[in-house]
Amino acid sequence: MEEKDLEELRSDIWNDLPLPANLVIDHTAYDVDIAYRGSYTRAFRKRSYFIEFIEPDMFAGSREIHLNAEYRDPSLIRNKLSLDFFNDIGVLSPKSYHVNLIRNGVPKGIYLLLESVDDLFLKKRNLPIGPIYYAVNNNANFSFTRDGHKKRSRISGYKQKIGNKDDDESLRKLIDVINTTSDLKFSNVIPDYVKIDKYLDWMVGAVCTMNNDGFTHNYSLYQNTHTGLYEIIPWDYDATWGRKVDGGRMACDYVPIQGKEGNYLCFRLLQMPEFRKQYKQKLEKVLDTKFTVHNMENKINKLHQSLRPHILNDPYKKRKIDTFNNEPEFICQFIKDRSHYLKEHLSELD
Repeated sequence: MEEKDLEELRSDIWNDLPLPANLVIDHTAYDVDIAYRGSYTRAFRKRSYFIEFIEPDMFAGSREIHLNAEYRDPSLIRNKLSLDFFNDIGVLSPKSYHVNLIRNGVPKGIYLLLESVDDLFLKKRNLPIGPIYYAVNNNANFSFTRDGHKKRSRISGYKQKIGNKDDDESLRKLIDVINTTSDLKFSNVIPDYVKIDKYLDWMVGAVCTMNNDGFTHNYSLYQNTHTGLYEIIPWDYDATWGRKVDGGRMACDYVPIQGKEGNYLCFRLLQMPEFRKQYKQKLEKVLDTKFTVHNMENKINKLHQSLRPHILNDPYKKRKIDTFNNEPEFICQFIKDRSHYLKEHLSELD
């Protein structure tokens, strides 16, 4: 970046207006726009970035990417591990991989490059282009209210990435249906709006990985225009696998087996015996086959070992190498403890 642009970027970490830069990836130069991304993470020493490609206007089939600092995750792998886990259990998930970032000749450390959830995300998966919304804050809880207070708007908490005003109205209709349909009719009505089996798959993934924020935040909503049904896509899953958003330990029972209470769609679905039974069956299967140390240990170690040489060159992480070295064992112990807790509480779903 030109020094004047870099100084402007640094001058206001909350400014979302992008600034020009030249980005070199594998010896190919791109003119890009760059801005900080994230909410509270912008105040960290190591910041995350949003990058849009200008000329050439595409990189690896994407016109924009996200570079996540993963600053509070001592392993730097939790986000990718989570998104790969979701993909493994059949949930639409963005692809990701780690990169080294050098800015104006200064190493800035390891970042996680995240695929943007947009029309190109759908195109790569041969899905019809349809409206996409980002859940940008905890108002995205599928309810009319939050913490007992009426929300300003039914679709408060959602930012439209792709779509128009008619799509906003469709989302309002979804929220209306969730909140006003009687118990007698709910199980027959909601499958006309939500792809239930995929939503329950997502619930299983969110409950296993234990992302406390992920139930009312950190996800995208996509409406398939061929079916008219909404699907949910996970996003920003660094505070998982036993770590809080600040990097501290999270007890294995922190999120109950029913998910976070604030998500009203989760709550209503689990009030219906047929959906509760379906969720329990899906969860049991994943606990037996996917969410196991046997299935995850090699993936954890492979990711961890691939990053270790680069950790030593990361100015923000190299002094914490001892903690980094212990993370595979920490994550595997979390899997054991979390799995045991969930199996012990399966009867609550009867």
